[in-house]
Amino acid sequence: MEITLITIFIIGYLAITLEHNLKIDKLIPALVMMSILWALISLYNLPVYEVDTLLRELKLTHVDDVLLHHLGKTAEIIVFLLGAMTIVEIIDYFNGFATIKKFIKTKSKKGLLIIFSVLAFILSAIIDNLTATIVLITILQKVIKERETRIWFAGLIIIAANAGGAWSPIGDVTTTMLWIGKKVTTPKLISYLLIPSIICMLVPVLLATQLPAFKGDITNELDELEDDAHKYGAPMLCIGLSAVIFVPVFKTLTHLPPYVGMMLSLAVVAAFAEYFSSAKISITSIDIDDEVNSSHSPVHKSLSKIELPSILFFLGILLAVAALESTGMLFEFAGSLNAAIPNSDIVVMMLGLCSAVIDNVPLVAASMGMFSEMTDHPLWLFIAFSAGTGGSMLIFGSAAGVVAMGMEKIDFFWYLKKISWLAFAGFISGSIVFIVMRDFIL
Repeated sequence: MEITLITIFIIGYLAITLEHNLKIDKLIPALVMMSILWALISLYNLPVYEVDTLLRELKLTHVDDVLLHHLGKTAEIIVFLLGAMTIVEIIDYFNGFATIKKFIKTKSKKGLLIIFSVLAFILSAIIDNLTATIVLITILQKVIKERETRIWFAGLIIIAANAGGAWSPIGDVTTTMLWIGKKVTTPKLISYLLIPSIICMLVPVLLATQLPAFKGDITNELDELEDDAHKYGAPMLCIGLSAVIFVPVFKTLTHLPPYVGMMLSLAVVAAFAEYFSSAKISITSIDIDDEVNSSHSPVHKSLSKIELPSILFFLGILLAVAALESTGMLFEFAGSLNAAIPNSDIVVMMLGLCSAVIDNVPLVAASMGMFSEMTDHPLWLFIAFSAGTGGSMLIFGSAAGVVAMGMEKIDFFWYLKKISWLAFAGFISGSIVFIVMRDFIL
């Protein structure tokens, strides 16, 4: 039966990886895979276990209990992401991100590259790498009209955004998973990964400044955002970003799960949004079918724009991996892997390389079920860095890359030839810096 479960998981995994070829949204195979795996476990009454991280052993339990346990852990991530997505959409409702263009004053390609890379690195640590990429490429399209020049900048934005998301607990969904799963804490993430992440961004940018594509100045005039200005855009940007940054602080002070702080932040941002828009509509009493009323509420407008397919995908893939974890297979596989490759650094770097080919969410979810190291063990910190930055090596290896490919129609082979080596240089450089800091400094 174990072979059957693994086969189903592999088939579902391949369907997720090949979603663009199959023309099927990845949430479908994720949900089907999850449902079938748990159905087989229940129908055949397979033994299920919980991993005791202290004793590093498996404890037999009941399927209902373990499923409820994993559903609770998955719900923590989903509720957290729903709050973060809504805050970002509220900021966008007021065109708050248009404020960022005020920082762009130069026509030098090198200067623009540095500005966009730094903005991507900082923004992705606050609002996540996917949203940061969308925001900056939107601005990039207003600043640079030549597409051939623009896609070079987009490639470096992907690298910088993924690097920026790796060291922040709210910057990348995989790092968020490790943080909510109590594998890492915010102080350790920052102390161990900030410098390697900066190196991972800096090395490709410095190498790129020597390329012909970034020589000289842009030819077109910097456009003014005529219609993008909003009276409350800048205040809402500051309020929204501050609210998201407050979440790790709230968790540190209260020791409550991160989604509690995110819900508080969402409530505060929503209150300001309703006040700024002078809406008189209650957030709980509005009729969804009343399009006239709902259009006046920035909160409901923002909620309607949330990407629910991604939320359902997380539900499916995390519970599917949990099914394999509960049967003990991932725990046993980790033991075999450690015996075959005693050097954990090589294993984690291989995980980073794999994240460029296949989705890093199930990879990290699987690693959380494979290893039983304590909170803030360097293994978890290295996994956060490797999975977060390794996806930059291929255009479809990260959410940031996929959205950039869609927005700019970037060709896979163009990215492979022009950008992948830069991303690889950053990944290797950052990994070396992490290992040196771990072994000799921290």
